Amino acid sequence: MTTAHPDDAPKTVAVDERNALDLDRLAAWMAANVAGFAGPLDYTKFAGGQSNPTYKLSAASGDYVLRRKPFGNLLPSAHAVDREYRVIAGLYPTGFPVARPYGLCTDPAVIGTDFYVMGFADGRSLWDGTLPDYTPAERTGIYNAMCDTLAALHNTDHVAAGLGEYGKPGNYFERQVARWTKQYKLAETEHMPAVESLIEYLPRTIPEQTRRSIVHGDYRIDNMMFHATEPRVIALLDWELSTLGDPLADFSYFLMSWVTVPEGRSGILGKAGGDSGIPTIDDMVARYCAATGRDGVPDLNWYFAYNLFRLTGIVQGIKKRIVEGTASSAQAGIAGRIAPSPTAPAFAGVTRWEERKCRCST
Repeated sequence: MTTAHPDDAPKTVAVDERNALDLDRLAAWMAANVAGFAGPLDYTKFAGGQSNPTYKLSAASGDYVLRRKPFGNLLPSAHAVDREYRVIAGLYPTGFPVARPYGLCTDPAVIGTDFYVMGFADGRSLWDGTLPDYTPAERTGIYNAMCDTLAALHNTDHVAAGLGEYGKPGNYFERQVARWTKQYKLAETEHMPAVESLIEYLPRTIPEQTRRSIVHGDYRIDNMMFHATEPRVIALLDWELSTLGDPLADFSYFLMSWVTVPEGRSGILGKAGGDSGIPTIDDMVARYCAATGRDGVPDLNWYFAYNLFRLTGIVQGIKKRIVEGTASSAQAGIAGRIAPSPTAPAFAGVTRWEERKCRCST
């Protein structure tokens, strides 16, 4: 049993004018579309959420969460809240930990853009991957829970969940490298030679895909809610980048935390192993492989390079919205100033991973 940490409750802030919603129209929509809803309706905005703005709705019938597209001009295929809702609606009946889906609205007359409403997962939101306020045993439990939840997602029968057409066929990484190259170019605010090198290198070295599963696309500690006292994930959040693809994309992205310097978010470079309670990369590889029936994973250097490129594309998109004035969170201002590249200090750990060469059989 984990000690409760009140500071880990999800943080909300008052809604400023730029992010305000029409509560009367929203309440009317919820009365017609959300089973059991009863007003009056009030709301706050979750801190963070610079991609798809996220609100906590409070009503007589309980608490809900609303995620919407940002207002203003958007990049093609970005902020697809309809896809988020679709995957949540498919996974919820399977017992996989997602919030309860209540309804999707694609009528801009309600609040000005597409949105969906889901249940509020009342638990802990953990932002700092080093878990400084937790005991070693608690840290072990939390990281094992994250690994097990990811394995459970990749083991889910996506066809039975009604998600057999959720992604395109073919090599996932081939599609993703092309997508993020396009997104990066559309959002480019400055020339970065290191990124141009990745744009040349990644397409000609794409690894073979051997499995196909639901891929979350942004699997990290601050995108999930944990039980208030147990080391258990009660809701995996932020499905904006989800699709069908290579599960090693998710797993390698999860492992990026181990090669990223601690920055108050997911980075835990130098903090794992020993008496810290945080499992090592090798521990996570062994646990994930046991849960998914793998003999091992391939060398991870290509996957880490791909993830750095994808992160660059994501943060460039945030930076572009800052320039255009459509970013939804004060945190986006910070994110836009630290667009990652293979030479950025925050990712110095990739070099150290290359020195380790922890190769496993495929």
